[in-house]
Amino acid sequence: MKQEEVEKMLHEKVEEGEHVSPVLPKGIKNYLIDIDGTITEDVPNEEPERMATCEPFPDALKTLNKWYDQGHMICFFTSRTEDHRSVTETWLKEHGFKYHSLLMGKPRGGNYHWVDNHLVKATRYKGKFTDLVDKKVTIQVFED
Repeated sequence: MKQEEVEKMLHEKVEEGEHVSPVLPKGIKNYLIDIDGTITEDVPNEEPERMATCEPFPDALKTLNKWYDQGHMICFFTSRTEDHRSVTETWLKEHGFKYHSLLMGKPRGGNYHWVDNHLVKATRYKGKFTDLVDKKVTIQVFED
């Protein structure tokens, strides 16, 4: 999906004369992908000189670009700071990653517990990108 199509879809949702939060079409996912330790080696913010020279994980590049080509939205969401935006955008471009957006400043420290009014699915990266598969797991939810 092209950037212009994404912007239109995300900003023109109106119900009863008011803008509302958009919901993507059925089958389209909005992937939030970490960078360090997920699509490349784990480079800490304290060593930004490594950000320009690290190599991408080949399976990540192949899988994410396939998802992009299938019409899914790809947003890189990283703990890198705004000071690292330029080196990050250059690195993504040089290595051929296709994406729609880049969010800087994700909280550091891991052990994330995301609370949202939209459906959220989380997948922990454990060393290899593949197509996602269905598994039954236990999750924490708010009491009904």
